[in-house]
Amino acid sequence: MEDIIQSFQEADGMIKMQILEQIPTPVMAVDKEFRVTYMNDAGKRSVNKKWEDISGKKCCDIWNSSHCNTEECRMRKAIDSGKMHSARTEVIIDNFKKPFEYYAVPLKDVQGNIIGGLEFVIDIAERIQYEERLKEQSHTIREMSTPTIELWSGVLVLPVVGVVDSMRAQHMIESMLNKIAETHSKVIIMDIQGVAAVDTAVANHIIKITVATKLMGCECILSGITPAVAQTIIQLGIDMVNIKTKSTLSDGLAEAFKILNLEVKNKE
Repeated sequence: MEDIIQSFQEADGMIKMQILEQIPTPVMAVDKEFRVTYMNDAGKRSVNKKWEDISGKKCCDIWNSSHCNTEECRMRKAIDSGKMHSARTEVIIDNFKKPFEYYAVPLKDVQGNIIGGLEFVIDIAERIQYEERLKEQSHTIREMSTPTIELWSGVLVLPVVGVVDSMRAQHMIESMLNKIAETHSKVIIMDIQGVAAVDTAVANHIIKITVATKLMGCECILSGITPAVAQTIIQLGIDMVNIKTKSTLSDGLAEAFKILNLEVKNKE
């Protein structure tokens, strides 16, 4: 869109009109009072109006977007600042809300005085749907990569595999706290055997997770610490004295039973 705007600004009058009419998305020009002075054919089709129903009307009466008559209006910002502004908004057309992205640039006369603004509008409904699908897929992947499982009554386990970054750590905290509230569990085992490397950031995420679970009245046990990870933690000088640690998940489960005063016996 920026390339189209640049090409338009560098063209002469007749070529500008040809450019505007060939653009397949709505283009609108207004004066400083926000009265519509031009709209290309794509724009007229988009709002489902004829030129005689558009000419001279306030742009807010044509588009009726969520930014109209507010400080968020990018056309107003473009005219006031003399610079291009863009944003996403929703437009109500025939009683239906449609998502649009629009770019507003100031219109100037030959002396360089701002006489109005030009607006380029893009229908982003398909893009929004695509972004929502990506978010859903990303959420599903996060859920699959950090499942909080009820291993025993009152005991949860969170197997962690791969890299733990800030976003994943936040999701882990949310998942664990929600599961704790849902099951009223008193112990959660976070098994990090699948975490290949630990640095200061990862260790801090783990400490935050253990603190958050304790605030929910749930004891957190860290299991699956490999020799390489243990050495790294020592080399980094990270204080994990207040965190219960066990070498394996089975040891962690045994500690959880001990905390809950449970005992597992072989059936005779």
